[in-house]
Amino acid sequence: MAAVLQARVPELGEQMALRIRSQIDAYKDESLTPFDSLRASCTANVDLVLNHLRGTDAPDPDPSPSRETGRIRAEQGMPLADTLHAYRIGFEFLWSEILAEARTRPDVPDAELVSRSAEIWALFGLYAQTVAAAHREATTELTSQRQARRSALAEALFTGVIADRTTLRDAARELGLPERGPYAVAAAVAEAPGEEPLTGIESTLRQARLPSTWRLLPDQQIGLVALPAPAAEGVFLRVLNRARGARVGVSPCFDSLRDAPQALRFARLALAGLRHTGPGVARFDDDPLAMVVAAAPAEAAHLVEVVLRPLLDLPAAERARLLETLEHWFATSGSARDAAGRLFVHPNTVRYRLRRIEELTGRSLSDPRAAAHIGAALLAVHNSEMGRLSRVGATVRAR
Repeated sequence: MAAVLQARVPELGEQMALRIRSQIDAYKDESLTPFDSLRASCTANVDLVLNHLRGTDAPDPDPSPSRETGRIRAEQGMPLADTLHAYRIGFEFLWSEILAEARTRPDVPDAELVSRSAEIWALFGLYAQTVAAAHREATTELTSQRQARRSALAEALFTGVIADRTTLRDAARELGLPERGPYAVAAAVAEAPGEEPLTGIESTLRQARLPSTWRLLPDQQIGLVALPAPAAEGVFLRVLNRARGARVGVSPCFDSLRDAPQALRFARLALAGLRHTGPGVARFDDDPLAMVVAAAPAEAAHLVEVVLRPLLDLPAAERARLLETLEHWFATSGSARDAAGRLFVHPNTVRYRLRRIEELTGRSLSDPRAAAHIGAALLAVHNSEMGRLSRVGATVRAR
């Protein structure tokens, strides 16, 4: 029987392919799985099974065609569930052809058919396991390759390597981004190399219909996000604010991917300008003065030396007390009463401390220009790099 059916292998392979295509929608897409590819796979598997039933194959069945099928279907983008469904349809079709041939042969005992049916489905189990393993392996490899390419394209955008319009269009298409903005760039602090501060951010934004691409660096996670609707920026900021423990800087919006390198710089400046050490999200446009201070670290360090050095040379407790008072005074738009409410002290205590600051710095807080100098220097003190530079300066002077 197997020999008779083997003479019809090309015909059986094509019929099997047609049946699979008629029953599984994914196989109807010629661009996904060409019919010639499906027919070749079916023909190879029919021949393999019939050879095994005839005993002309090696004692152990050869699953290599299934391995090849799994790899090819993964490369074609065929879901594993549909691939396994196709195998089941194929084996059911072949077994039905064997039964049809058996009905023409009265000398074939039913016991033999029952025995061989168990063998057929054991083969199905082996081939299904093989195709699944090959599909998963190829999918993992392809995913890794796609992620590496996406990461490389994102890096090219952030560094400005891509400049040609056609190349920018191709990069946007491959990254799933619109060709034109508005866009925004975000930069988040990574506590350790390989650790994502914004875990699952791309998937979360995709669910909010905000296409994005992200790259993980040793010290930061950076991303470019498309903001296609007027309310999109607000949605993006809410997603960032829900990230636990993350410190994130966000650039202003921009329209061309050519501006991604500058936007990344702005996002990093916004991150550097975060005034507190805990989690938070800072937009570049929220505090322009803080951005200017963060953009010029050496100049900001010198500003601290010129404006606040007498205050920073005080004993630690007094220095912290005066700096905290100054911060709250600026935060409350120069209101001693409101600053006192935040500090849980009497307003006169705040006024006394402010006078002490004026005496130490030689600058009057009632003078707008002097107040601006002190405010800018205070922003620089809150920058961790500025703090380090100030301590180094004090050490050098002590020597």
